[in-house]
Amino acid sequence: MAIIGMHALMYSKKDQATREFFRDVQGFRSVDAGDGWLIFAAPPTELAIHPVEDNEHHELYLMCDDIETTVAELRRKGVQIRPIQEQPWGRVTQIQLPSGEEFGIYEPRHPTAIRTSLPPGNA
Repeated sequence: MAIIGMHALMYSKKDQATREFFRDVQGFRSVDAGDGWLIFAAPPTELAIHPVEDNEHHELYLMCDDIETTVAELRRKGVQIRPIQEQPWGRVTQIQLPSGEEFGIYEPRHPTAIRTSLPPGNA
């Protein structure tokens, strides 16, 4: 097969501010696809398929290897973050994007399918 990556989409009512957040706060590298439309290099990705009985949906999380350090750094940059929640599969929190929407970040406690030695934006 010729699959070379995964392209995830986020829809936002504050698209420019959200792009600036991922560029300036998260430090993700990007390319300008034209007219200032940024496409970001994301960290390595893995895909999990979970069973569901009711409405099918999709979730997107950023993974980290030390959630305490990640949360502290984001708070220093002024990001609003919910308290860390302990789950059997990992430690998780949600950060607030410029639109007010929340985005998950978690430190997995399960085996992962990706290498974790690359910093964000160096996929």
